[in-house]
Amino acid sequence: MDSVVILWHVRKMPDGQDDEKLIGVYRTEADARAAIERLRDKPGFKELPEGFQCHTYPLNRDGWTEGYVTIE
Repeated sequence: MDSVVILWHVRKMPDGQDDEKLIGVYRTEADARAAIERLRDKPGFKELPEGFQCHTYPLNRDGWTEGYVTIE
């Protein structure tokens, strides 16, 4: 296994910010899709079923390499 699949649920808030929920980390995309099927009828998720996002991440590699700035 050289990567994992991370499942998020994301919705836009009225103020324009994203409300992001990390659902879980899975071995395969099929496992993540199975989680979506288990959750899609639950409160919050059923109102925004298109909010689910799967992202594949390689293991043992830095994912954030550019640094960051804070905007206040």
